[in-house]
This record gives sequence, structure tokens and C-alpha cells, in this order.
Amino acid sequence: MANFTLQRGRVPLLISLPHDGSYIPDDIAARMLPAARRSPDTDWHVGRLYEPLAQALGASVLKPLASRYVVDLNRPADGHALYPGQRETGLVSTVGFDGEPLYRDGESPDGDEVQRRINEFWQPYHHALAQELARLCAEHGRAILWEGHSIRSQVPMLFEGRLPDFNLGTATGASCGPALQTRLQACLAAQSRFTFAVNGRFKGGYITRHYGSPGTGVQAVQLELAQVNYMDEASFEYDEGRAVAVQELIGRLLQLSLA
Repeated sequence: MANFTLQRGRVPLLISLPHDGSYIPDDIAARMLPAARRSPDTDWHVGRLYEPLAQALGASVLKPLASRYVVDLNRPADGHALYPGQRETGLVSTVGFDGEPLYRDGESPDGDEVQRRINEFWQPYHHALAQELARLCAEHGRAILWEGHSIRSQVPMLFEGRLPDFNLGTATGASCGPALQTRLQACLAAQSRFTFAVNGRFKGGYITRHYGSPGTGVQAVQLELAQVNYMDEASFEYDEGRAVAVQELIGRLLQLSLA
């Protein structure tokens, strides 16, 4: 069974959804605590938000099947911290966003298991991502990598208070050109329904920072959404009525990324 899906598009835009998956293999789930088996820290329904937009635009979409609890595709394979000095979950985390353990006592993965998960899940996703960016650059002379994420609006372990609704990250301007960031920021500033931040608590994870290289034709942007705007954060149920406005604004941002 393939551990990711890639839908190739016709325009120079690749939408990567590295935390969309919630599947946990049985042999791993059997060692996890019951609450963790629900994979509550999934970026719930980002595929549902993005895929219709991608189809309309002709963009490529890459998404995994497995949960970030199996291995976090948006962390470096060597496990180094993305936000030094701040609490964060790791490449193969043993705690969730609530700070509670994911595994039963004595059942956490050892170094050999971590490496197996890297080999089986992390490396294939990143190989596909790199290959698709190379294809887009070869065909169009450029590529936009859009990292689609979402998170609960309040996660005390990671940040204080309520997260802004739309959180744009460009590695503090290093992963994309200034013109693209200016267009996206202006779009967010022009609307009044949603709060937003640019390079705030979420500046872009490993994928944005690693693949974003404006000088070589690849611009990368991460968008972290507060889930409260399109779903029920307790039950994980999608809210079609609230999601419409979120989806519309994402669509405008994606169109601007191709301008």
C-alpha cells in the first residue's frame, strides 16, 4: 500500500498537506494510549478544504495516509528543533499537543523503530515532493510550494492564548520572494472576517524552510489555519457552513501565489 497520494497538476503549484493523514498502523496503535489512537493532532479536513481548489486551479496535491504520530513529515529527519527554546513535538513524538504521553509505559519507539519509520514513511514523501517540484520547474521554470496546515485554536503547550485564524509563514521572508509575501499579506489585510499573522508563532516548518529557495525558482509558503473556523474542535466534525468562507479566502491566496 502506498503511504501517500500525489495528484499531478498542470500549473506550477504544489499543495503539500503533510499532516492530513490520521492512519496509525495496528502494530503501533496497539502500544499507544486510547486517546492517542484517535490521532487528535491531525490537521483535520485540510484535504477537504484544498482539493476542490486544487482541482479548479490545476494544482498538484501531495498528502500522506499516516498520522503525524507515526512520523512527522514536517520535521527534519535528524530530529533537530525547528523552534529552539520553545516546546514542540518531534520527528517521532512521544507526547501530544496536550503534553500527555502517546504510548503506554515502556512502549515508546526505540532508535531502530524511528529509523524504520523514516525509511518507510518520511523518505518516500520527501522523494515525491522533491520530484514533483523538479517536474514543475522543468515544465514552467518555477514552482510554488504551498504547505497547508491546521491546528486547534488553543494549544497551551505551544502558544499562549488563541491562535490567529490565518497564520502565514515564509521562514521570515527566506522561503519566498518579497513580492509574493506582499501580495498574500495584502490579501489577508484587505478582509476583516478573519484575524491573521505573518511569520508569528508559525514561521514555516521543515518543508517550507528546506524546499523554499527563491533563487532557484522554488517559492514556499506555509498557511496554518485555526480549526475552529471550519470544524468542531472537540468532535473533529467538519462544519460545511463555516468552512465556505475559509475555503474562499484560501482560494484567493492560492490564485495570488500563481500571479
